[in-house]
Amino acid sequence: MNAPQLAYRESAGEGRPVVLVHGNSSSSRTWLPLLQGPFGRRFRCLAPDLPGHGASPRAGDRYSFTLYTRALAGFVRDTHAEGALIVGMSLGGHIVIQAAPELPGAAGFAVFGAPLKSKPGAMTGRFLPHPSLGTALSGEVGPDEARAYAAAQLAPGAQPAPEAVADILATDPAARTDLSAALATGSFADEIAIARGLRRPLAILHGSEEQLVNLRYLRVLAPTLPTLWRGEIQLVPGAGHSPHQEAPQAFTALLTDFEASLPGPTAREPADQ
Repeated sequence: MNAPQLAYRESAGEGRPVVLVHGNSSSSRTWLPLLQGPFGRRFRCLAPDLPGHGASPRAGDRYSFTLYTRALAGFVRDTHAEGALIVGMSLGGHIVIQAAPELPGAAGFAVFGAPLKSKPGAMTGRFLPHPSLGTALSGEVGPDEARAYAAAQLAPGAQPAPEAVADILATDPAARTDLSAALATGSFADEIAIARGLRRPLAILHGSEEQLVNLRYLRVLAPTLPTLWRGEIQLVPGAGHSPHQEAPQAFTALLTDFEASLPGPTAREPADQ
């Protein structure tokens, strides 16, 4: 299986590469607050569209974690971003962890909205009960379902952007149904084992108003992860499943501190314009 070519967005910064991997039924557009803000002016941010999402082509075969991890590893290689900080949101976080063995040059990994998994079966414990969780694994999705799913990825009461709803509706429905099948059959790598075996730093961020992922699950897991940054889950106050959009200043402050702790050169602050 060859790695598919991915559409992507790139920021103007020249510091350490930061690869940003979006979630299920989203696109690189979700990272615009980082790409267009101070973080993107400082770092060379690269945000690909996963296969079947955004402007990337649909998969010629079934969507699988193998497809996604090979696509990510191929993207890092093709964009000469081997020494990057690799960041993943939700499904993107799971892909980042599963791709870690194929990214030996990465400086570190940061994930959020991605409760690590090790075996198939019910999502009990890793996720909070929410009616929109089923949409993430459904095929055809209508406008009302898309709006509800987009709202679930924010703090309670927040209204989703029309662009987020449009991304859900534009995603290949097979990407969701194939994901459902992969989760049910265990067609994925043991993420907990990978994370416990990492020799590179791992940061786990979490919105304090998260509606989907169970913080208690993450906090039980945290002490078993030897390279976990600061030894605990990093909270982003006032944000839900999408802290990079809801609280970009607080989110990028954490990400910048994490990047500064990684081996290799860090980016200097850009000069005032």
